Amino acid sequence: MTEYWVSQGNKWCDFCKIYLANNPSSIRNHELGQRHKDNVAKRLASMRQEKAAKDKEQKEAARALEQIEVKAKRSYQKDISTFQEARDSNANALIAGQEDVLGSAFFGEDWELESSSGYYRNKSNGCYYDPNSGFYYTDALGRWVTREEALAASRKSSDSAQRKPSLEKPLSASESEKKGAAKSQNGAAPGPVVSAPLNPMRSVKGAPSSLTKRKREDGKRPKVVSEEEAAAVKAREAATARKRVEEREKPLLGLYRQ
Repeated sequence: MTEYWVSQGNKWCDFCKIYLANNPSSIRNHELGQRHKDNVAKRLASMRQEKAAKDKEQKEAARALEQIEVKAKRSYQKDISTFQEARDSNANALIAGQEDVLGSAFFGEDWELESSSGYYRNKSNGCYYDPNSGFYYTDALGRWVTREEALAASRKSSDSAQRKPSLEKPLSASESEKKGAAKSQNGAAPGPVVSAPLNPMRSVKGAPSSLTKRKREDGKRPKVVSEEEAAAVKAREAATARKRVEEREKPLLGLYRQ
């Protein structure tokens, strides 16, 4: 039987980056060599260093996140304390009825609590106060603002309301007649009295005569028309309409009799 030679190929060493014969003796000799041992030690050392650097980076990221959380929590607690102090101060000022120069109407006994909304409402100026947020709402601004802005808006609206002129109530017809009669009883009417008409060429118009009234009444009365007269009127109107149509269409066709 004929035997054939078969090539065993080469084996690649990943640590030394070389090819070697693919047989047990060559592989064993290469692995027992000092070069291969040094390369394996270097690879293991680099892997340890990479792992240590990665662990250090993760620890630094966790420490930074922890510091950020601590700062955020501290800032949140500070904001809550400031908000509570402002709310307490506004509530105390509202209850105690303190007054200042800018807006004394914002304090005192004019506030009432609305159970539906949970806000305090000022009876004098219609301003709303939220005890939870410490803000004020006024119709002049149309939004929730701070205490100083609400005071300034209330003062401005009150000044504009005071500057409006007072309008007198118009007198009715009976009151005006009474007033004129009282003036005539007290004395003569002021101004010159004109006895003659302003236009001398125009005669003074008097009361209408009975003849004029009769003519007007006759014109208003409907005329009684008999059936024969109504038929004659209709025939006359039909003939007139037919004649108008013939006159309008004669130049177009030329077929009608002369």
